[in-house]
Amino acid sequence: MGRVVSETELIEAVARDRAAGRRLAFANGCFDLVHVGHVRYLSGAAAEADRLIVAVNDDRTVTALKGAGRPIVPAAERAEILAAFSSVDYVVVFSDPTVERLLRILQPDVHCKGPDYTVETVPERAVVKAYGGRTVIIGAGKQHSTRDLVARVSGGRPDDPR
Repeated sequence: MGRVVSETELIEAVARDRAAGRRLAFANGCFDLVHVGHVRYLSGAAAEADRLIVAVNDDRTVTALKGAGRPIVPAAERAEILAAFSSVDYVVVFSDPTVERLLRILQPDVHCKGPDYTVETVPERAVVKAYGGRTVIIGAGKQHSTRDLVARVSGGRPDDPR
């Protein structure tokens, strides 16, 4: 089981892990309503290294990314849920519009993104490459989304932006 940590605590934990020779994987996202796509993504990301760091968008950035009415679950609760996964070692909530700053500070060995990207379309790819890390895509084809789940629960269509 992982721990929800502050950015300062995460930097200290990363330093200890690096000193112990551990490799670090990094995954990030909103994780608003955790579904099987998230489970598969995090499991795959964990398999890439010895430790998995998960960065969770704070509530303000989720609203900016996903629109009004989101997030459904507050950031502290989303972080706690993810920390309960056996594949996750550290969870940090971040408020930046992208994870570039965190990637520069932590310099994980592997930056993991989901199947809605290709390596070429990952926005932070150049940052990761610049410090010598690698970017990997976890999964084959995006088949699950929180938007679709919300639409099904509300009786709307999957393409309904509610």
